Amino acid sequence: MAEMTALETMMEMGFSRNRAEKALALSGHQGIEKAMDWLIEHEDDPTLDEPYVAPQGDVLGTTEKQEKGAAEVTFEENSSQIQRNTSLSEEEKKEQLRRLEELMKQRQLEREEREKKDEIEREKQRRKQGQELSLIHQKLQEEEMKKIAEERRKEKLEDIRAKQRVREKIERDKAERALKFGGRGPPAAPTVQPTPAVPQSSTGPLPKREYDECRLQIRLLDGSQLTQSFKSREQLAAVRLYIQLQQQDDLGNFNLMTSFPRKVFSEEDMEKPLQELGLVPSAVLFVCKK
Repeated sequence: MAEMTALETMMEMGFSRNRAEKALALSGHQGIEKAMDWLIEHEDDPTLDEPYVAPQGDVLGTTEKQEKGAAEVTFEENSSQIQRNTSLSEEEKKEQLRRLEELMKQRQLEREEREKKDEIEREKQRRKQGQELSLIHQKLQEEEMKKIAEERRKEKLEDIRAKQRVREKIERDKAERALKFGGRGPPAAPTVQPTPAVPQSSTGPLPKREYDECRLQIRLLDGSQLTQSFKSREQLAAVRLYIQLQQQDDLGNFNLMTSFPRKVFSEEDMEKPLQELGLVPSAVLFVCKK
């Protein structure tokens, strides 16, 4: 039979009987070359060395007539193969075996070359994906840094605007005082002279004087002092801000206090007007560290 001759040829080439039978059968008995191609394609198949089992029954739903026709065609092909194989001499068979071995080596080299190309392509794709992920990560970091920088810029801008508003308010207060006193500055506090006791009249005690301004003398940590007038209804926080603006060096966190009577003003006191804190018409404040 033709397939037996092809089977023997493949076994002479070093293939096991199970491999040769399976390759010939599953390649459709189209010759040794097709069987070699099938073996190269299925070289990694774990069931390659298991015995070949022909399919039983009408697996694909073919009719008995179709099976008979297929058998006739296979028989004719095998008969033709028998005639060709029986006419070959030993030298021709050896030459055919040599060509098949060269063909097998060539197919193996082609397969290895394809695998190398596939591996190179996979490596390119892996590197490309890694670069894309790195670029995405870098872009996210840049966007986060831009966001942080923008927030800091807004905070600094708001701080500058707040200080500018305080400066403008101080300048307006100075202008109002200059206009009120004709550019001479506020009048000096008159010397208090003792006055004789005046008997109270029947109309009751004299009304308490209201002051619109408060003149403060501020003594700093380095021993220097500042003198400034404020509205009696201004908050103590305005005095603290004035001290911060007048100093080139950062004082850090500090408190304000009076020496007599001794009192350290709290954060709640910063929201109270100077008049309510008993600093009107004049007082001496000391800067002390927290």
